[in-house]
Amino acid sequence: MSTNYQHRPLPEGEKFNPMRLGVFILALGLLGFIAYRYYFAEGAANYTNIPKEVQIKYVPSDFKADIDYDNALPILANPVRYSREFEALIHDFNISLINHVANRMDLSDSLKIRVRQEYEKHHPYLHEMMYNDFVAMSDSSSTLYNTWYQNQLTGAVEILHEVASKYTCFFINQILGTLLPTQEGKIYVKGSSVNTPCGVALSEGLQPMIARLKERATIQDFTLAKGIFQERVEKAIAELGTMEIRDRKGIGTSKQTKVLGVDVSSTEMEMSAISILKVGFKLDKFFDVNLSSKSNIVTVTLPEPEILSHEVYPRIDKLDIGWMREFDQADFNKNMDVLRKEFRREALETDVMEKAKQRAIELMDTMMTPMIKGLNSRYELKVRFKSVTNIPDETEKQPAPDS
Repeated sequence: MSTNYQHRPLPEGEKFNPMRLGVFILALGLLGFIAYRYYFAEGAANYTNIPKEVQIKYVPSDFKADIDYDNALPILANPVRYSREFEALIHDFNISLINHVANRMDLSDSLKIRVRQEYEKHHPYLHEMMYNDFVAMSDSSSTLYNTWYQNQLTGAVEILHEVASKYTCFFINQILGTLLPTQEGKIYVKGSSVNTPCGVALSEGLQPMIARLKERATIQDFTLAKGIFQERVEKAIAELGTMEIRDRKGIGTSKQTKVLGVDVSSTEMEMSAISILKVGFKLDKFFDVNLSSKSNIVTVTLPEPEILSHEVYPRIDKLDIGWMREFDQADFNKNMDVLRKEFRREALETDVMEKAKQRAIELMDTMMTPMIKGLNSRYELKVRFKSVTNIPDETEKQPAPDS
């Protein structure tokens, strides 16, 4: 039996096509190249289509702060008196941050110079905003209380930290965004687990500077508080008290001690305090009487009102001490200081200062109008208030920093 096999030609579409094979091999090679770049090339974990000129690769660099830490503390404690020194401190503070970021980004020497020059353009308004925020957050009229509770300088450093954290990212991004080529305003950093330029400034620059300042502030606060025990001060003062605020507040605190996650001891403390806060005018700072025969006006100029005195009387309402005695003297002082600050904050947030001014006008009118009318019935009394923030306050005098 014989079988005949007849050869059938392949359809037109199934014939071998060298061109098609070449396209297939080319496509396969291109896919392999992309896969290699993505998984094995340097910086592959962050491979993107971002242009190379907008990418940055960090290099190691030690942070160097160009500020005098000991000299900075009295400036921070009284920024109004040392306003010029405060501006210089903020300048050196911010320059140290931007220099460190430039070093970490391995910018060229010429570009580092331009970075510093660019900061100088921003410094005037940056300093003004930081100064205003710092002064607004400072409680400059309670130096004695802050010293007694050992937190005058430490509190000033904490305020600086809060203010600097608010503006650091802003000026870092503004300067780098101006000088470096970006894509849609963004700078891309190569490598794994990297930080942003702003993050570098905050974590590697700002935090170490604040930590060193706090370390020195804690020592000086303790020294100043200790010195109060040895002081007896007698001073002649000239004050015009116009308003008094009395208030009462309470605070509760508890502490638990755990061993292997189980509470083994608990201590609770409840304390309350009454506050007597007086607002008025320190006439030894500024007091002026001016008579104008042309306008027939006698002008009495007083300083802006401020807190003249603040007395806080604490009382322990409840004290349950656990067998491990978790509370100590520092806890009591901290709670007292919290109450004191809350009393002052609430008082300053009310219209007590405006009421003090109105009361002063009424007092001046009562005291001086009869005398003025005795001189000339046409004379009128006018009372105005002048800011004396730049006039030194001898009651809060700090050692002047070196220029």
